[in-house]
Amino acid sequence: MLTLFPDVVDRYTETSVLGRARRSGALDLRAHDLRSGAVDARGSVDDAPFGGGPGMVLSPEPLFTVVERLEGGHGGMPRPLILLTPSGRRFDQSVAGELAAGEGFSLLCGRYEGVDQRVADHLVDEELSVGDFVLAGGELAALVVVEAVARLLPGVLGNGESTEDESFGGGLLEYPQYTRPAQFRGWSVPEVLLSGDHGRVMRWRRAQSLARTLRRRPDLVVSRGGLDAGEVQLLVEAGEVQLLRDHGYHC
Repeated sequence: MLTLFPDVVDRYTETSVLGRARRSGALDLRAHDLRSGAVDARGSVDDAPFGGGPGMVLSPEPLFTVVERLEGGHGGMPRPLILLTPSGRRFDQSVAGELAAGEGFSLLCGRYEGVDQRVADHLVDEELSVGDFVLAGGELAALVVVEAVARLLPGVLGNGESTEDESFGGGLLEYPQYTRPAQFRGWSVPEVLLSGDHGRVMRWRRAQSLARTLRRRPDLVVSRGGLDAGEVQLLVEAGEVQLLRDHGYHC
């Protein structure tokens, strides 16, 4: 990761799942300081935009210098080089899967008003956005990408099935989760989860996942081609007839 704040990246990724993955070797993550490419004693990496306007822009020379130095060094630098920017392709679980299936990648974190367009045109391979909002810099967005991709790598999570059941893993939101105690302030865990009947539990979870997605993110249902007959029947059995009718399904 190329950033003005490598210490921030290292501190975050030394903890929890990412920290364990780095220590075990399942995740190879390195943070490089963009200021190492500065051409003056002050370590300047930005300048005022041509044409006027507020803020500062990351200059091309320091960024090209750092990337070319890394690419020419021992071990090189993995490509694609991805710029985090609000104007990039929307990052989602499918993109995380693409990156996880590759041989590695590098992330360039913008700052201030962004980067000189020549960086986007001639240095990076792709631009990604984590959402339709603006951050002070690309570090948080880059960490979102790193964590989402890392969870898909072999050996990062203890349970290989974890990513299969998570939200967006199969184009749906995840079902509700419960743990002990079974009774808390008068609220009970659904009886089916206490039944010990694995088949019933699986059907309940599937129905809950379908219903939650249809309520909260119907666009995800549309993008996967809608509900099939078996899924509609599952929701009917779960008492979600009105929800189905509200979304145009006849039952």
